[in-house]
Formats: sequence, structure tokens, C-alpha cells
Amino acid sequence: MAKEQNVAIAEPAPVRPTAPAAAWLVWGTGVAAYVVAVLHRTSFGVAGLDAVHRFDASAGILATFTVLQLLVYAGLQIPVGLLLDRVGARAMVVAGALVMAAGQGLLAVATSVPAAVAARVLVGAGDAMTFISVLSIAVRWFPGRQIPLVTQLTGLLGQLGQVLSAVPLVALLHGPGWTAAFGSAAALGALVGVLALAVLREPPHAPPRPKAPSLRDVGRDLADAWLHPGTRLGLWTHFVTQFSANTFALMWGYPYLVSGQGLSPAAASTLLTVFVLATVVAGPIVGRLVGRYPLRRSRVVLGITAIVVAAWTVTLAWPPPAPGWLLTLLVVCVALGGPGSMVGFDFARTFNPAHRQGTATGIVNVGGFVASLVTILLIGVVLDALSPGKEFTPAAFRAAWTVQALIWAIGVAGVLRTRRLARRVLAAESR
Repeated sequence: MAKEQNVAIAEPAPVRPTAPAAAWLVWGTGVAAYVVAVLHRTSFGVAGLDAVHRFDASAGILATFTVLQLLVYAGLQIPVGLLLDRVGARAMVVAGALVMAAGQGLLAVATSVPAAVAARVLVGAGDAMTFISVLSIAVRWFPGRQIPLVTQLTGLLGQLGQVLSAVPLVALLHGPGWTAAFGSAAALGALVGVLALAVLREPPHAPPRPKAPSLRDVGRDLADAWLHPGTRLGLWTHFVTQFSANTFALMWGYPYLVSGQGLSPAAASTLLTVFVLATVVAGPIVGRLVGRYPLRRSRVVLGITAIVVAAWTVTLAWPPPAPGWLLTLLVVCVALGGPGSMVGFDFARTFNPAHRQGTATGIVNVGGFVASLVTILLIGVVLDALSPGKEFTPAAFRAAWTVQALIWAIGVAGVLRTRRLARRVLAAESR
């Protein structure tokens, strides 16, 4: 049977060698911006129980906060990708950092649901500008053979932002309070925006950015990227691997561990830290596997999906509270979805030419976040239906997490179908 292949035209136009220190400094600054973006992205998840009381919100309304944030994020991916191809990473990262800082500042003083929703919309909009822009830094500054590993490092180091939300942000929430916690996050966001403005730049002798395209050119690039089954394979890869980890980290993981499994807030924060550490360990391993065995990428994706499904199946089958070792195993397995989702961007890179890399990456990045927002919303609906008042019961959480089965089924079917189509296209091109 044919396998995935790299496409020669997919590598970006070569640039002259640059000082390694400069490449790592620019990329490291971009990663710092992404770390803070993940802090902003995940901050509402650890504050979910506090938000119930601050805004007098039900589970469904609480889920809507994050769903709208992710909807904005996903909806902006393609426009941001098109813009990134034209204006570059520096402008996008700086703008994203400042918009997210504004959102967190608004949330710090918000006392009503509409104000809080507006704040999370701003966070989603700024977040949408950050990750794919940092990936473009890696593509333009590093040689092709290093890009899969640097891409994985980008994703895993960014998850340190979740540690910032799970530990110091939680400490501020339970100490000085809501306003101090989110005000501090806003200040950190503004600081990293200034840092990005000062440090980020294009590599020496890099090919110039294309001129502003006509609407016809934009439509053609978007259509060409979407119509290639390799891009859609990347989208479905991102869809099926990322949503469980995102749902756990962004919204329902912390409440599940506290209200669904009876852990203390400190123990739940510790498990979220384990989640991040597992991502850090797994990321380079997945990156090296993809770099060394590019013809086996979809098998890596399906293998990771099977591990996550198995871990959730065992945990949900176990009457709560589950033992500590099982919850730790669950957290470690779910964390694999983050590195697994990064494989989708490698499909986008190798199946598309340099001039539409941002567009293809934006398309891929839609997948996991659409799946996440649907899952987050469905879990909220189930919790509202099964929990009396605003008290989330272990039985309600146990039932709510089973909605993932539908998303896994859709995602695996998408991966298998687009993989077959991509192989067919490659077979025709090789004749």
C-alpha cells in the first residue's frame, strides 16, 4: 500500500545560513509570546469554579465563555494565515499579545456575563494570531530537516503557559483574588508584546514577502490549499488528536478532577502540571519520529488517538473516585494529544508550497479547535441536564465525558479518508 510522501515543492524557499544564536533568540522570543498566549487561553479553565460564583453562571453559560473564545480563534485562523503570508510574524505576534492583554484586563474588572464574554472574545482573537505566527518563524529561520523538531518544541514549550495558569494564577485567585490574578496576566501579556516588538525580525537575505494580493489571488491560494487532500489530512489530524487535551486543559479538566473525582484544588493543580510535563517529554519524541519516519506519520496519529481513547475508556468505566495512579495515567495519555496534533502542521508544510504555508497552517489549526469547542459545549449541556442546581456531580461528569466518542469517530474517519485521497494524488503525480 502506498504511504505518505514529502513533496519537493513544499519546502520554503532556501535562505542563506544565519547565526544559530540569532535564530534561536528570535524563535525563543516567539515561544515566550506563545507561552503567555497559552496562559491566557487556559486561565478560564482553572478559574471555572470561581467564575460560577462570580458571574452566577450555569455549566452551559460557563461553557459558552470558552466556546466563544475558541470559535473566534478557529474562525480567524484562515484570515490570520492569509495575513501572515503578507505582513510577517512580528506584526502578528505583537498585535496578538496586546489584544490578549486587553482581554485579560477587561476580565479582571468584569462582574457581568456580557463583559466576561467580550473579554474572552478578545483573548480568542489575540490567541489566533500567535501560534501559527511562531511556527512561521521556525519555517523561515531553520533548515527543513530541523523544522519538525522545532515545531514540536514550539508546541511543548508553549504548554508551560498552562503551568502558569495551574500554579501561580490559581494561587493568586485563592489569595489576592480574581482582579489581581487576571490583572497580573494582562500585565504579563503587555510585557511580552513589547519584547516581541523589540526582538522579532526576518532572517537576513530572506525572500521578500509577496505584495498585497487581489481578492482573486487570495481566493485561489485558499482554494488551492483546501483542495489538496494533504492539507485536509493535516486538518483531520489536528481535529482528532487535540480536542480531548484542549477540552481537559481549557475548560473541564480542573472542575472534573475537583468535583468529579473529589481531589483537592492543590492535587488537581499538580495533575495539570503533570499534564504539561508529559507534553514536554512526549513532544521531542513525536518530533523525532515524524522527522525520521515521514512515511509513517498517519500511523503515529492513529496510535496516539488509540492510546487516548483507551485511557478515557478505563477511567470512565471505573466508578468514581478513581485511584490516583489511574488519574495520573489518564492525564499523561491525554497529554499525548498535544504533540500528536503538531503532526498536522507537518502535513501542511510538506504538501504546500512556501507562498501558501500560512494559509494551509491556518486551515489545519481550525480542526482541533472546532472539535474542542463542540466537545466543551456538549459537556456543558450534559452537565446542566444531569446536575442539580450548579453542583456538578461525579455521575454527571462521568456521563458528560462520553460525548468524546462521537468526535473521535468523526475524526478517525476523516483521517482515513483524506489519507487515502492524498496517497492517490501522490501516486498520480509520481507517474
